[in-house]
Amino acid sequence: MSESDSSLSFRDLTDALSARTSIPFLPELNELMERTKISSDELRPYLGFKTGNYSRHRVMKNEFVEMLVLCWKPGQRTPIHDHNGSHGTVFIHEGIMWETTFDYDAVTGLEYRAHRELRGGGLTSSEVPDIHQLGNPDVSGRDLITIHIYAPPLGVLKTYKLGSSTIDLYTPADPDFL
Repeated sequence: MSESDSSLSFRDLTDALSARTSIPFLPELNELMERTKISSDELRPYLGFKTGNYSRHRVMKNEFVEMLVLCWKPGQRTPIHDHNGSHGTVFIHEGIMWETTFDYDAVTGLEYRAHRELRGGGLTSSEVPDIHQLGNPDVSGRDLITIHIYAPPLGVLKTYKLGSSTIDLYTPADPDFL
């Protein structure tokens, strides 16, 4: 069995990312996530929900990459944003996630491009300069758990408003749990 055919545990994934000595390319992050089999027991230390906004739990971070577990109640979502120089992959561990993508033009502003639904086991990714919004639809009636890997780690994000050419800056709050 080749290395690319062997599956990884969540711990193996964490160790592989922690050992990075350079920024991984997006296809490599996607391939690592696709190979990883995540048990509920492995995720338990990173689970916790709150009202108002989704919660962010840091699994690991170094200068090249970071991994977070996000926990979402129905109706919680991100602002419309890009990753301002980082690319990332998102694995849906449990629940339903809506992803909406947008196009930006300096004259006409932000415009809707597409929308899709992903369920447990789904994988999506964002390349620089993709603009999107993620969320747990309020009609889902259940919690959402997602695993996010960003390379390099997120810094200040750009946020957008539909129909506007204004770009704001947004610094994600420190993770709720480190």
